[in-house]
Amino acid sequence: MKIRSKMLLIFRHEFLHTVKRAGFFILALSLPVLALLGIGVFHIVSGTIEPSVEVARIGYYDESGDFSQYTTQGNIIFINYETQESATQAMIEKDIKEYFIIPQDFISTGIIKRYVTQRELAAPPATAAAIDEFLSNNLLAGKVPESTIARIESPPNLITTTLTSTGDIATQQGGYANFVIPGVFSLLLALSLMFNSSYVLESLGEEKENRLMEILLSSVSTRQLLAGKVLGRGTAGLIQVIVWVISIPLLLRLASPSIGGFISSIKIPPGFLTLGIVYFILGYLLFSVLSAAVAAISPTIREANALASIYTLSAFVPLWFLSLIMYFPNNPIWIVFSIFPFSAPVMIMLRLGITGVPVWQIAVSIAVLLSCIIGGLFLAAKLLGTYILMYGKRPNLKEIIRSFRSL
Repeated sequence: MKIRSKMLLIFRHEFLHTVKRAGFFILALSLPVLALLGIGVFHIVSGTIEPSVEVARIGYYDESGDFSQYTTQGNIIFINYETQESATQAMIEKDIKEYFIIPQDFISTGIIKRYVTQRELAAPPATAAAIDEFLSNNLLAGKVPESTIARIESPPNLITTTLTSTGDIATQQGGYANFVIPGVFSLLLALSLMFNSSYVLESLGEEKENRLMEILLSSVSTRQLLAGKVLGRGTAGLIQVIVWVISIPLLLRLASPSIGGFISSIKIPPGFLTLGIVYFILGYLLFSVLSAAVAAISPTIREANALASIYTLSAFVPLWFLSLIMYFPNNPIWIVFSIFPFSAPVMIMLRLGITGVPVWQIAVSIAVLLSCIIGGLFLAAKLLGTYILMYGKRPNLKEIIRSFRSL
């Protein structure tokens, strides 16, 4: 009972110290607050601003004489000029915003010369699309039916349906709507794992630098100290994740009727919220025990943070290759990252929003995480007990291995 009370005392102190941080509330409320602000801004903008369509006038000089039809493309009007000089003068007098020249050999070269008054990286997409449609319509006029021209200009509406192994329509379909929540959650999860595990490292590092560790270890054991700090900080971090998990369905329900469109099609993959909590707990425990081990062997907090960045940044690796993961989610490389303990929490969350992750991969990744946590606990407890009171010097690898051989 006495041992438990000491651990609970450390737990309570670490938990309260964490939740009093401004960063804790910022990270916990970032998702719901930003979403509510987005919904509010949408209502304000949609209620006060009337949509206005600005008609743009663009000139052109046709050397071939074959492009005179379809001069209205959406909100862009094309005006034909007899010479390039007259088009230039019209642009100088601001009758038109720009102009382009259709050379005599356009069909063979495909080159269009465009002239503007301000530098730019590339033509605006709307302008480029309007010019493309103008040219295509004139080239096809009289050669194919109007309905064919309209179909050529409009890209196909590709609808993908996922079938089960028996040929039935699957209950869960793919698409960007299923990826929004996992994508945002994965980023917040990586940030939460990094910040909450760093709290453990900073706490132990500060107490070691300030010589408070000597006082603490005179009344509690290293295992009690480690358990109290990890559980206290972890419980605070878990509250952040629970806030996100609870707010996601509520925010979607609030935004769907008012905004509709793409928002109303957003769905949460089955089991995603439960697995999100599970992987946060496992990822946090792994990062925290390693942070405790790093704090034990590091003479200063600065050196400890440098060492900790080696594994904490690995949680962000899946986000660096997001574009590749989106199109090749079942590539063997990403399967390996789904099992590799440092990247598994974020990688699994991302892949759940893109494709179906086999149960065996989830089971193996959880088993690997649990094994690493158990090994990390043993490592951290041993290093804390051996080196936490060592000041001004970091033990080298041979000394650490020698200390384990002496067990």
